Amino acid sequence: MTRFLPRRPSRRAMTALSRMPPLESLLLADTVVALTVGGAFWFAGATGLADLCWALGTVVAVGPAVGWVLGALRRGRAGVDLIAVLALGGTLAVGEYLAGSLIALMLATGRALEASARQRASGDLRALLEHAPRTARRRIGTDVRTVPLADVAVGDLLVVGPGEVVPVDGRVGGDPAELDESVLTGEPLAVRHPPGESVRSGAVNAGRAFELRATATAQDSTYAGIVRLARQASAESAPVVRLADRYAAWFLPLTAAVAGLTWLISGSAVRAVAVLVVATPCPLLLAAPVAVVSGLSRASRLGMVIRDGGALENLGRARTLLLDKTGTLTGGRPRVLDVVAAHGWQPSQVLRLAASLDQYSPHVLARALVDAARERGLRLSVPKDVSEEPGRGARGTIAGRGMTVGGLDTGTEQPAWARSAENRAVLDGATVVWLTVDSRPVGAVLLRDPLRHDAPRTLRRLRSAGIERLVMLTGDRPEPAHEVGAVLGLDDVRAGLSPADKVTAVRAERERSVTVMVGDGVNDAPALAAADVGVAMGAHGSTASSEAADIVLTTDRVDHLADAVTIAVRSRRIAVQSALGGMALSLIAMAAAAVGLLPPAVGALLQEGIDVAVILNALRALGDDRRTRPALQPSTEALIHRFAAEHDDLQDVLEAVRSAADQLSDSPGPQALAAVRGVHRLLTERLLPHEYAEEHQLYPALAPTLGGPEATATMSRAHVEIDRLARRIATHLALAGSEEALAPEQIDDLRACLYGLHTVLRLHFTQEEESYFSLAPTTRLAGRDPSR
Repeated sequence: MTRFLPRRPSRRAMTALSRMPPLESLLLADTVVALTVGGAFWFAGATGLADLCWALGTVVAVGPAVGWVLGALRRGRAGVDLIAVLALGGTLAVGEYLAGSLIALMLATGRALEASARQRASGDLRALLEHAPRTARRRIGTDVRTVPLADVAVGDLLVVGPGEVVPVDGRVGGDPAELDESVLTGEPLAVRHPPGESVRSGAVNAGRAFELRATATAQDSTYAGIVRLARQASAESAPVVRLADRYAAWFLPLTAAVAGLTWLISGSAVRAVAVLVVATPCPLLLAAPVAVVSGLSRASRLGMVIRDGGALENLGRARTLLLDKTGTLTGGRPRVLDVVAAHGWQPSQVLRLAASLDQYSPHVLARALVDAARERGLRLSVPKDVSEEPGRGARGTIAGRGMTVGGLDTGTEQPAWARSAENRAVLDGATVVWLTVDSRPVGAVLLRDPLRHDAPRTLRRLRSAGIERLVMLTGDRPEPAHEVGAVLGLDDVRAGLSPADKVTAVRAERERSVTVMVGDGVNDAPALAAADVGVAMGAHGSTASSEAADIVLTTDRVDHLADAVTIAVRSRRIAVQSALGGMALSLIAMAAAAVGLLPPAVGALLQEGIDVAVILNALRALGDDRRTRPALQPSTEALIHRFAAEHDDLQDVLEAVRSAADQLSDSPGPQALAAVRGVHRLLTERLLPHEYAEEHQLYPALAPTLGGPEATATMSRAHVEIDRLARRIATHLALAGSEEALAPEQIDDLRACLYGLHTVLRLHFTQEEESYFSLAPTTRLAGRDPSR
């Protein structure tokens, strides 16, 4: 006799099973059919068949309901489903089948709503694992062979090629290594590591090939630790307690007590069942899920994917918000902060040549240079004989002159302006890219990852929505991190953190209150999984962070974070209103049923009326709360976009103002005076017309939205100051006359006017972008640096 052993289901069978409708949907369909067919029989006079259909609908619901109750009890919770089970059993016992069918429909509808809102409760780590290398190139003598990563031992000499992932932790040997460590720290700028310095696995080689002496195995290296952290944090996440279950904790014993006393005092089991029928927590089974699902729908229309209703409920209760810096509060990619030019060169000329040479390079800094040049309308030249040395920069020929863009060669003599540019880079936390022509430095471009222009408004809205504590967690250096924290008014800043440090910080904050973590990088995935609610900036963030998060912002707009919190708070408030209001009506109906005024069937119909009322109230969560975001007319949005674009175009004017002031400080001669005349021409032809148009077109259009002309009065005062300084500069030029020379007593005041104008313009541009332009965010401004 042949024995058949059980086999594991095939992949095709598993796929077919996964495509089956969920139990909640099947139960809803069954109860609808039973109630409808029974109603048809009842109208036709076949009351026996009607009772049979309604009884079958009730019996079908008992099994799943008992299963849900037992599952909740195993987790130590007695939820709202227990009252529904008691009511279903009671209606079957006393023969009130219509009431039982109605309760079954209510139970199935509430469960189906929750199932549709719940997509998945935990993130998977597929992207983390896909990024991890599987092999390494090991060198023994002159022989280099590819070996499985598990075979790498401490002390092995490995070769890491351009674009490859560092396979294990180790020390750089031989040539320096330039690594993209954004996976580990979130910072977009490449880091240069000299020979002998330790590097971590998971970083990407952004330079030329280098040798690595392994100091750890793959299992003990940094990147494997990130994967383990994410798994552990996800497993430790506490289960979400539904809003309905929290209210059921007191409503359930109250209902049982009233039903028991009714039976004991009256001796009527029908009255006790009537109490259970009208006490069936439909406001909890239906109203709360409807409000939550409505909130999810509202969020999805604004570009926010919220994985389940529990995440929305928790977000509505959150009081602490933890934020990564790079890609969350900042744009996530470097932007040109300033351009410094040597004497005889213009900043726009330096940027144009640097971008021309870099336009064929894939380097992140090269892309920033090219983007900045194109935004300012500079026409790029076509270079010849272009070559690029990883870690050093590009070199080539433009107009017959040899040029390089990147770092300066060791031993290159730096003039005073170059040393000043380096000092500015240190003060501003920026990276310097040098332009040399014929082996002589002629300009420097300062770059850094800029603050998002809508970040300050977003954090103000978050505080208004109920967030009490804002903390930044970043792997960046303390200096730029604390500068961002000061600008945004954060409650705490923690810099230089590893992924494990972030998880520790999240766990510490969770002990105080419900905590939200916001990030976008692979290094943020463990912290997102460890928080009560993880929010991923998914538009340009890593897949790993999106997979580990409960909420994903699908657009590159941080202001949607405030939208998500506002929607969550409002949806939860409406859910609470609906649940409490419905339960109050149910208590009144319970009292009427207890004294015999409501039979079970009538009580079930009355309960349906209560359901309709609370569901209609819960559907308000679909609407928009106009108080959270001012409504703009399309014409006003168009004006905002126009003036935002003009701000980009005017950056070279701001640079020219500062450059003229610097030249006046270095040597107040004819060249400096010519630079001031050039600035005056730019002010007259470009800047002042822009400010005049803002004053007479944009500000009047914004006034109705912002509550009247007083809202823009402070900005108008800045326009007056800009015009005053421009006229003062013009007066100095008139005093210089045709002699083309400044009197000694003019120099100090003119220099103060230029530096003052540059400072006022920077502040004024930043204020407009934060206060006005952020009302209609544009992609162009998503990465603007407010300090420019």
